[in-house]
Amino acid sequence: MDDRRLVSSPWSASRGVSPETSRLIIERAHEELVAGNLDDRRLEQVRPLVRDSWERSRRQKVGADGLPPLALTAEDLEHYRLEHPLAGVMEMIRSLLLPGDPAESGVIVAVGDHAGRLLWVEGDLHTRVMTGEMGFVAGANWSEDAVGTSAPGTALALGESVQIHQAEHYNRLVHPWSCTAAPVFDPETRRILGVIDVTGGPEVATPQARLLVDATARAVESELLVGRLRARATPTRSPSARPASARPAAKHTSPMRATLRVLGRDRARLETAGAGAALELSARHAEILLMLAVHPHGVSAERLAELVYGDGASPDTLRPEMVRLRKALQGSAPALVPESRPYRLTAGLETDAQNMIALLNRGAHRVALTTYAGPVLPESRSPGVEELRATVRAVLREAMLTEASIDVLLTYADIPEGAEDEEVLQLCLEMLPARSPRRAGLVTRIERLQNS
Repeated sequence: MDDRRLVSSPWSASRGVSPETSRLIIERAHEELVAGNLDDRRLEQVRPLVRDSWERSRRQKVGADGLPPLALTAEDLEHYRLEHPLAGVMEMIRSLLLPGDPAESGVIVAVGDHAGRLLWVEGDLHTRVMTGEMGFVAGANWSEDAVGTSAPGTALALGESVQIHQAEHYNRLVHPWSCTAAPVFDPETRRILGVIDVTGGPEVATPQARLLVDATARAVESELLVGRLRARATPTRSPSARPASARPAAKHTSPMRATLRVLGRDRARLETAGAGAALELSARHAEILLMLAVHPHGVSAERLAELVYGDGASPDTLRPEMVRLRKALQGSAPALVPESRPYRLTAGLETDAQNMIALLNRGAHRVALTTYAGPVLPESRSPGVEELRATVRAVLREAMLTEASIDVLLTYADIPEGAEDEEVLQLCLEMLPARSPRRAGLVTRIERLQNS
């Protein structure tokens, strides 16, 4: 974003105190509210809009340190935003809020739906990496009910533009950031279609920033109306050819959701929405179903036998297990019963391993690391599983070394995959402040590895 549009105007100036003093007062008030001390006098110094939002967040039992839930998988996200009415005006939003080179703008722009689910998160590369650590990524739910007070969630709750400054956020992970957001209304029905948010440093929460975000929201509403009027004035035009900005909001429906959990588990767990209890699979059935999940277009009997049993394995060895697997799935997940020639699944099957990689690709390193429960089927010796296990480890390690913040990297260094990795420990040492108390422990661990 062009810095000339966002002239700094510290919100604390009107209070007659320094920004640092205001921040400390608000942080302390937040601690008291979260602890349930609702009579603490410091709460009187918090803006009423923020204090009311904190109260709503506390009543909803929102965690003050938690990560937002991932409401949309990568596949669901792709399909949903193609049909969302704001898809057709994204170029307008980018041109107004991210002029020049978006990757070096210093801020990020997020566009979410009416429920607070982020659909697009674009802008400064460094800022996206940093905010990704707190789960500010496409597909995450940033409604007030999910993460508490934030500009996008509170703007949707109130139906008006909102600015949230650093410690005013309910979630402590968001305290380093400021944001301004405005809801976007359907120009005819006045229902909320979504929200536009700008996140960054203090400069994104000035009066000038609010004017700009508000103006962008109004420009989007005007463009939506113009698109609809233009479409209605052309009766011979096929409805399917209407621009995205003229289409009504599509009702988003998801197919059957099933997840195969294989991280850190010797026996995979198949969880199917609406099926009640999850299905614990045998080691062999887990290997077969995992291979089918990572080969969605199908695989021949010969190739599947090699992936599961090794080179030279006969399909005749595989077929009895396929019969038993089909019987096991028929009762709890009939939609996942594999078909033959080639062997394939006709319903989508997610795996927690693939979902973790998708989170890393979205920049949500902290969220991804919390979902990593260990290697893929650690006891399996199936060649296909071993290859996937190595790939997941390599992708996780590369993301930690190249993009993760120091806090996330230190967490990675405490799990088995990072604990004996000298390069990881050396990078932690380089990134830590000179006087950090954690440096001594890292030096000891590195010396032990070098002497072993």
